[in-house]
Amino acid sequence: MAVKEIFAGLPWWVKWVAVPVILLVVFGGLIGSVVGFLIGLLFKILLAVALIAGVVYLVRRFTGSSSSSRGEW
Repeated sequence: MAVKEIFAGLPWWVKWVAVPVILLVVFGGLIGSVVGFLIGLLFKILLAVALIAGVVYLVRRFTGSSSSSRGEW
């Protein structure tokens, strides 16, 4: 049986309201966990980028005034 045959005789509100609500109730916890994980991962990435940029800024600021230390590497 194809999906189109199953939903063919049903009213519109079953296809567009009841089925999505049932899917959200059943998979809502999973969807919430995935979204929470992705937001947490994005936050950690942005925090890491900000910290690295801050360290690079501080190193360049404090070592930029002495030109003799650049050739030591």
